[in-house]
Amino acid sequence: MPELVLELNGRTWTLDPSRPYTLGRDPQGDIVLDDARVSWRHATISWSGRSWVVEDHGSTNGTFVRGQRIHQLEIAPGTALHLGNATDGPLVSVSGTAAAVAPQAQPQQQPYAAQGANPGWAQQAPPQQQAPAQQAPQAGWQQPAGNIPPQAGGPGVGAGAPPVYGDRSPTTFHQFSLGRVMRIGRALDNELVVSDLQVSRHHAEFHSTPDGRMEIRDLGSHNGTYVNGQHIAKGGSQLLGPTDIVGVGHSTFRIVGDRLEEFVDTGEVSFSARHLTVTVDGGKQILKDVSFGVPEKSLIAVIGPSGSGKSTLLKALTGYRPANQGDVLYDNRNLYKQFAELRQRIGLVPQDDILHKELTVKKALKYAAKLRFPADTTGEEREARIDEVLRELKLDIHKEKKVTSLSGGQRKRVSVALELLTKPSLIFLDEPTSGLDPGMDRDVMQLLRGLADDGRTVLVVTHSVAELAICDKLLVMAPGGAVAYFGPPEEALNFFGYDTWADVFSAFENYRDYDWAGRWKGSQHYQMYAADIDAIAPQSVQIPPMQAMKPPKPQGWMSQFGTLVRRYVSVIVSDKGFLALSIILPLVLGSVSLLIDSGKDLLVNTEINPNTGKPVANGTALTVLLILAVGACFAGAANSVRELIKERVIYERERATGLSRSAYLMSKVFVLGVVTMIQGLMVGVIGFSSRTIPDKGLILGGQILVELCIPIMALGFTAMMFGLIISALVKTAEKTMPLLVMFAIVQVVFTGCLFPLSGSVGVNELSYLMPSRWAVAAAGATLDFNKISPPGKGESDDPLWAHTVGAWGMDMAALIVLGVICAFLVARFLRRHEPEVMRK
Repeated sequence: MPELVLELNGRTWTLDPSRPYTLGRDPQGDIVLDDARVSWRHATISWSGRSWVVEDHGSTNGTFVRGQRIHQLEIAPGTALHLGNATDGPLVSVSGTAAAVAPQAQPQQQPYAAQGANPGWAQQAPPQQQAPAQQAPQAGWQQPAGNIPPQAGGPGVGAGAPPVYGDRSPTTFHQFSLGRVMRIGRALDNELVVSDLQVSRHHAEFHSTPDGRMEIRDLGSHNGTYVNGQHIAKGGSQLLGPTDIVGVGHSTFRIVGDRLEEFVDTGEVSFSARHLTVTVDGGKQILKDVSFGVPEKSLIAVIGPSGSGKSTLLKALTGYRPANQGDVLYDNRNLYKQFAELRQRIGLVPQDDILHKELTVKKALKYAAKLRFPADTTGEEREARIDEVLRELKLDIHKEKKVTSLSGGQRKRVSVALELLTKPSLIFLDEPTSGLDPGMDRDVMQLLRGLADDGRTVLVVTHSVAELAICDKLLVMAPGGAVAYFGPPEEALNFFGYDTWADVFSAFENYRDYDWAGRWKGSQHYQMYAADIDAIAPQSVQIPPMQAMKPPKPQGWMSQFGTLVRRYVSVIVSDKGFLALSIILPLVLGSVSLLIDSGKDLLVNTEINPNTGKPVANGTALTVLLILAVGACFAGAANSVRELIKERVIYERERATGLSRSAYLMSKVFVLGVVTMIQGLMVGVIGFSSRTIPDKGLILGGQILVELCIPIMALGFTAMMFGLIISALVKTAEKTMPLLVMFAIVQVVFTGCLFPLSGSVGVNELSYLMPSRWAVAAAGATLDFNKISPPGKGESDDPLWAHTVGAWGMDMAALIVLGVICAFLVARFLRRHEPEVMRK
């Protein structure tokens, strides 16, 4: 059984006839070729018992010998294999002697870093196997396995020097001189120009101090400057040590001697999860010891039955809900501890659309770009990036269409386009094909395949198993949140011993107590595809303990507020149904009050009891005011009761990208407040203008109609704030309507129009929490309701209805206080819908 020697790009492998060897782009294969024309698992070379044989595994671009495409062929010394192209594809030369090989390397340990990739979780190569300095630069870094030979054009890095991050060479080098200042930014007048829209025009400066140390100073950047993943205060500075890494946008820098080395994250990054465990209240584990490694430029599918922890895993991987135990490593950097910096490099497309369906595609992306890019980004720069993304996803022909008019697959493309604006290296998708027909399912999966081939790492959680073959790796979750399989999708069914995925899922259901994770960990597949996960050495820099992360905001508060207001107004204007309802509702509610004893003088009391000589109680006046107050309450709460729940997914995603919680809430309060107060004015004018009312008010004198409308408008506004509380509390939009009805009925009871409240101990105090109590009291103070509807025998006047300026002012102040309290509560409840990594 003769040994076979393969030569490729100056490297040699000695093949042992006792086992087969895989060739392809799979980083965990035996011989790895980093060439886009080569398939993931392209071919296999093995000893057949009498000769060496190469077998093509149905590769996309083929395997060629002497210009002819082959499927299976005996090879011998002197054979030349071209992979991916018959003329200039990677050339694998075959020889039959190992004399030139020193010493023999085990192919399964051959570092695919030699092909220009980041090992991620693969075993490290010894120093003499490191990639040469002239290798094409790649982004990211990894902990070194040993000393690196001196780089051309710069000082060498020996023992005790700052760590070299993986086998990737820096993208560029910049020489420093004592006393020099090097400014970084997007503008062309910087010493170091970074063409990244996440970077401000003048972002930061490197300074050399008199004692020879280096310092980084933030220049008021919008997306922040980071040292070892930790945000520097805006306009602040920090001295740099020999192992510190500075992050600016998609670029990272480190100082080696008198040289500044730059690494640009171009998308080719590794991603891995180590022993992720999530425990909920009661100690129940819903995710159990999940470990896997994702190579760069790959498409990974996650499948599993309901209750297998797929959504929990996705939240743990993205940092939205960090695992209680374990680590998530983005190119060997701890995602949880460095979330503030790395969040801009991760895209997340939830199952629900993360855009407003009432807007056109172009306008939806325009507002998203305005919120995500720095404030000093010009409109032309944003437009150019939007057009670039639309062309990439073939959405440019649909850019003027409303999102709601697109098909399900096209809407998903728009959600992906929104995430691609910031050029993320890692993209997660949650059920992107849910509800789509098989054709659209295939289109979406092919889109994701293209995104991976273009240099991104894509992980998709899906229920669909029809298009798994186009994925590079498949992660199968078992009931209870454990890994049942991780590896090539074409080997998965054979691993489980079934013919269809329906049989596999039935087995999961029928044998829920079976140790699927133990079966996986005891398998050969585990040794091939996951056993080396603990070989990862995370970045060895000092990082403070995890704490609540407050990401810097790309836009200032007022800029975000203005953008959000404009977007919300655009959404409302585009929704013709909401506009029509906003006009019809107050007209109907106000007009209903006109049906009650129409034509009578209801808001003054002209009848005198002949027996007592005192005014007769005017019950109809109370009824009219009750109708107007309840109408304003219902209109205000109805406007807002669904606003936060329907945008929950949008808010959660935008909050992770730097959206201000208070700016978001105040944009809702401002727009809905204006709409609601206009409605309250319409209700009040219709209800009061046709009645006989006093000639003079308490506060505004002859403008008594305006004075009467003010409490109704304020009541609508405060009811709108209560509606926002409901919207922030509920989990589904369907639960809002019963709560809205309950809120309206409670307001009816506590207006004070149905029965006296001032003498009811406990009930009166409870009524102070109801906005309708104070609004009716303010109108009652203006109209002197203690006189119009005097209390019965044994009852006292209601002090809130006293015909005094003090009583009216107190009633209105109480409404304002209730509104402020509601705003505070809504802000607290909104916090629960933010990524958990931002909360602790």
